[in-house]
Order: sequence, then structure tokens, then C-alpha cells
Amino acid sequence: MPRPPGPAPAVAAVRLAVRPLLTAAPDSRPGVGRSAGGPVIVACSGGADSLALLAATVFEAAKVGVPVVGATVDHGLQPESADRAEAVVDQMKRLGATEAVSVRVHVDPAGRGVEAAARAARYDVLRRLAADHGSSMVLLGHTRDDQAETVLLGLVRGSGGRSLAGMPPSVDGLFYRPLLQLTREQTEAACRAEGIEVWSDPHNADPRFTRSRIRHRVLPVLESELGPGVAAALARTAEMLRADVEALDRIAAAWFGEHRSPHPPEQQTQPALEGPAGTGVAGTGVVGTGVGLDVGELAALDEAIRLRVLRLAAVAAGSPPGELFRVHVLAVDDLVCRYTGQQRIDLPGPVHAVRSGPVLRFLRP
Repeated sequence: MPRPPGPAPAVAAVRLAVRPLLTAAPDSRPGVGRSAGGPVIVACSGGADSLALLAATVFEAAKVGVPVVGATVDHGLQPESADRAEAVVDQMKRLGATEAVSVRVHVDPAGRGVEAAARAARYDVLRRLAADHGSSMVLLGHTRDDQAETVLLGLVRGSGGRSLAGMPPSVDGLFYRPLLQLTREQTEAACRAEGIEVWSDPHNADPRFTRSRIRHRVLPVLESELGPGVAAALARTAEMLRADVEALDRIAAAWFGEHRSPHPPEQQTQPALEGPAGTGVAGTGVVGTGVGLDVGELAALDEAIRLRVLRLAAVAAGSPPGELFRVHVLAVDDLVCRYTGQQRIDLPGPVHAVRSGPVLRFLRP
């Protein structure tokens, strides 16, 4: 029986997922102004997910006259990575990208592992590419299967609600994940239907990497023992949790904006502090800029809001979000709710959380 006219179902599904991002009015997507004329950047590894995304974006962007820049990131983690990146550039050009670029990055796994370091380097270079090209939109090819893997990773690591909420559909008004409702099977089917040759990254099957073990060992066992639909259920759980997490974040941000008090440098000199070794209390004075919060007002907050406010204050003072962990925030919370005379907690940055009477200050030397 002949197939009805039009694209294959999987191709249509990917195009339909991309279309709203390219056709919505500029003011309906915070941070995205299509009227500015900037291109759309599509991050492309050469795998099925990103190639299906690129092909769909080229097709939909042509309707509205938006240029498409295909970008592949060479992490330098494999012997022939430069050749692989060059092949992806050629493929992106054949698929109709207005421009195709490859960028080599340095991955330093010290203190956080190869996967996290590669991800950080990749996002940094994509931000720079967007700035260089005047782009306000970078599309990422994460699917529902990737979302399920992310939720499981957060679960086994004992992470909080933010990790279990998985990957958001958009980040910072710049990165967008239009395929989170589609499966890896659909992107693979889309590539087959369009005759797109797909590259399989050997790292995706390397058991040294936790995500690879979850993909090839853990999820198949869960599907076998618990029945089909585990990945969809995990992704659905992330979507429901994300609404709760984002609501709490908004409440915390509003409270922080209303109650923070700036402290100019001349007000930041603190007396010498003393404390036992290993407690995070230092024996030197602190001079710096930062923000202050009233301890009594903080203590009156629900814990879920208070911990978020403390994290916001530390980040506002200069602590890198990617290096500020729950253990740090809980240590600062002790200054508020379980105060025993300690005066200072050292945070990444460096940033110091200092309790001085009724005020908790976050200072960057």
C-alpha cells in the first residue's frame, strides 16, 4: 500500500516540534527576537538526534527566512576527533545549513569528571558562538530518552528536586530543547526516512561513563522488569516536578530581591575570626563586596525557600553556580538556624558567608 503524500511521520514530528520556536512572535519567547535577524544555531554531534533536529530546522527556517548555523564541538577526547568534526561540518552543509562551523575545546576533568567538564566546555563555546553570530537561539537535540537518563542520574546521586526535574525546555533565553517530547527512536526513524547517515559516538556505549551504563544496562532492565513506558514515566515525572521547582525558585527570587541589602566595600571590613580547624572558619579579616540578609527574617522562611535564598545570595556575591553544592548551602543555613557561635563559612568563588550579629553577609574578597 503506497504511503500517503507528505513527510514520513517521524520527520513530520520533528518539524512540528521545531516550528513553534521559529514562527512565534518575538515577544512570546523571552530573550528571543527573531526580528533582530540573527541566525538560529543548531548544536550537532553527528548523531541521529542532532541531525534530525538540524534537518527539521533548515526546513522550517527556510519558510520564515531565518539563517541556520550548524555547530559541532570537537572535545578532543578521541584520536580522530578532528576528522570526525570535519565530516560533521560537511554533512551539515549538505543538509542545507547556511553556515557550518567546528570549534575545538579543551576539556579539563579535574575535580568534576570528563562528562561534566566536556558539557561545561561545550556550553561555554556555544554561548560564544551565539554572541559572535548575533544569535539569540541555540537548539539542542535532547530527547525524552535523554531526559529519562538525566532523571535517573539525579535519583541515584541523591540530588534534590532541581536535578530530578531534569533538563528544562529552555535555559537563559538562549538554549532550547524542542525534542524533549520525542523519543530517540523517532529521531532515528526521521534520519532513515530522509536518508541521513548517522554517526554513533563510541563514548555513548562506553561503560566507563555513568550515562552510558544507564542507557544500555539500567533502563533496559527497568523496562524488562517493570514493563514498557519507564522512560516516558521518568520524563513525565520531571515535567511535573519542574513546575514545582520553578514556582519555589520564583518565590525565593522575589523574596531575595525585596530583602537583600547591598554593602559597599567600605562597610565590609570584618574583625578577625577564629574557629577550630576544618570548620570552614578562618582566622583572618574579610574585606569585600557582597549582599546582606537579616537572620531573623531568614529563619522565619520555610526551609525550601530559605535554602534557595541562601544559594541566590551566594551566587549574587560571586560563587559559581556549578561549584556551589547543597553541602555548602546547608553549612550556611547552620549560621541561620543552628548558630553556635561560628562566624564564617568559606564558599567556592571564593565567597565568605559571615554572620555578624543579626545580619548574614555574603562577601567576595
